[in-house]
Amino acid sequence: MNNDLSWMLDSALEVPGARHAILVSADGLLMARSQEVRKDEADTVAAAMSGIQSLSRTMAGFCGGPHMNWRQTLVEFDGGWVFLISAGEGAYLAVSSAPDVDMADITFRMQQLVGQLGKALTTPPRETGVQA
Repeated sequence: MNNDLSWMLDSALEVPGARHAILVSADGLLMARSQEVRKDEADTVAAAMSGIQSLSRTMAGFCGGPHMNWRQTLVEFDGGWVFLISAGEGAYLAVSSAPDVDMADITFRMQQLVGQLGKALTTPPRETGVQA
């Protein structure tokens, strides 16, 4: 897997009001982070996002039945929002934003990014040497 996906995550931040982005594995490990997020903070947030996603999936029955599929979690704070969506098999994309962000715009941009990330995450690394 490409270990430097930060440039792709930074593209999600082109939406006015978007702040930070991280890519998280289902087990809570940080896969990538936008450049403005410190590594230690991103590791902590990655673990929390995995828990939030798990809780969100568990509440599907409360939303209308046991066969409901989780799509997105949105958390509001005094100073902004956190959006969490699936980024493919076993990965999640989280983006934080200012309170006045255009929610439709940021969600659309996140979906576009997920499409790009899906290709990057499933493309095998190129072989650079001769195998023996």
